[in-house]
Amino acid sequence: MAAELANLEILSHRRGFNSAVRHIKRTIGIMEDAEQRDNLADLLFELDDEEMGGERAGLVLSILLADKMGYKTVSANLGSVVSDTASLAKEFEKWKAVDLVAAYHHPEMGLLVANPKVGDELAAFGTLRKRELLVIYAGKGSSPADAECQKAAELAVRLFEGAKVKAPPALLKGNFTVRKLAQPKQPPAPRVPKQKKAASRSAAPAKQTAPVAQRSAPPVVTQASAPAASTSGPVRMTPRYAVVVQNELFHNGNVEAWKRIVASYAAKYPNLQVFIYYDGERILDINSLFKWGKVKHGSAIEFAVAGNEIKDVAKLQRYLAQGASHLFEAFLKGPVNTPLRLF
Repeated sequence: MAAELANLEILSHRRGFNSAVRHIKRTIGIMEDAEQRDNLADLLFELDDEEMGGERAGLVLSILLADKMGYKTVSANLGSVVSDTASLAKEFEKWKAVDLVAAYHHPEMGLLVANPKVGDELAAFGTLRKRELLVIYAGKGSSPADAECQKAAELAVRLFEGAKVKAPPALLKGNFTVRKLAQPKQPPAPRVPKQKKAASRSAAPAKQTAPVAQRSAPPVVTQASAPAASTSGPVRMTPRYAVVVQNELFHNGNVEAWKRIVASYAAKYPNLQVFIYYDGERILDINSLFKWGKVKHGSAIEFAVAGNEIKDVAKLQRYLAQGASHLFEAFLKGPVNTPLRLF
């Protein structure tokens, strides 16, 4: 009884109750569509609903695929790194006898769900890392799952782990084919109000001067607010990009420069997230890189960007490279608590 009351505690306040109602309504709608032979991952991809992502997507997988529709499941902590998702999608697309859904527990982005037969969806996983959890669901829609589904799930996990697998002929014949997905709708562009005419017509317009060519120099650092980025499209993560430290040591000045560069990127693209890695480990606090003798000249610090509609990664890499050199001071100008206008 106590455990049941603990599970219902979210319903004791209005915000939690409304959130639960929204989740139930969305789940019922997804159930109805999935029972009409639509792949659940495809539905989540087209829905593009932030509230139905991550762990909430895991709840839908559990109640719909595992509990209601009886899909066979096979899970494994990956024994190797998986990067060639395009080849995997081409192979899975041939498996027309079963419906497949892959759930990958990404160490930074949380639970990601994809139809492994669709290259665009599977590419959102990025590089699947060793020892991270992967779960494969295999079934036949509203028809009962059978031993063939169990075999398909086991073979799928082996393929993800890099094994050479030949699918049995029976797995290649069926009606579970890939359909063309509807891309998430772009939000309408905000209307820009017309500028009022100048009150005085006698005022002479200012003369425009041609820009003067300058030698290459550190970017001018100014302060400004930035518009929010669009949230449409599937969440993706870029590969890791290396930034080589050009300074003798990655000291406190380099750390502060990197913090301001990342903050500037976040101000421009608030729906994107920058992840930093050193020596194969994720760095949660950039200040931890400031340890005398730890990060020296020639060391490589890696970064990746996650989100949708990822932009300006090359520019971010250039700024981080400058911030890791003796030219870092260009990023330390201006008020400390005001984001720089770099992007």
